[in-house]
Amino acid sequence: MSQRITTITPCLWFDDQAEEAARFYIGVFPNSAINAISHYGEEGREIHGKEPGSVLTVGFELDSQPFTALNGGPVFTFSEAISFQVNCNTQEEVDHYWERLSAGGDENAKQCGWLKDRYGVSWQVVPRTLVSMLLDPDPAKVQRTFAAMLQMKKLDIAELTRAYAG
Repeated sequence: MSQRITTITPCLWFDDQAEEAARFYIGVFPNSAINAISHYGEEGREIHGKEPGSVLTVGFELDSQPFTALNGGPVFTFSEAISFQVNCNTQEEVDHYWERLSAGGDENAKQCGWLKDRYGVSWQVVPRTLVSMLLDPDPAKVQRTFAAMLQMKKLDIAELTRAYAG
């Protein structure tokens, strides 16, 4: 892994699945690794309620993007208000990330490239070409593409391209 200084590192709050989730995610994305695992001690146990020695945080990278996973207890849960966008060049990449990330996730939370994984984290699996289609100066192309996208769960580049072309 290349060393880079990052200003922003997303921190994902889990009940007690931080290490399990980090291991799952690094299995999905290339160039990924767990870099550090910290553990709870006896200090603060009356506040956090975690067993000494249990995992506190996991520092990991997904395709060189740093993340922290925290076992903070059941106080907070994920919502669709925040999602991670996975930009794909090919349909094969879309299919790979869609299938891997959605496995065991919420089947009812799939729409327009969005999915919710088994940990409740929301992801958008998006072909890069869709972005350029939606930024086209021709409003008719944009509207056709947008209408096609609204009918999809997993995004289909061939179908989006047909809609774009008219």
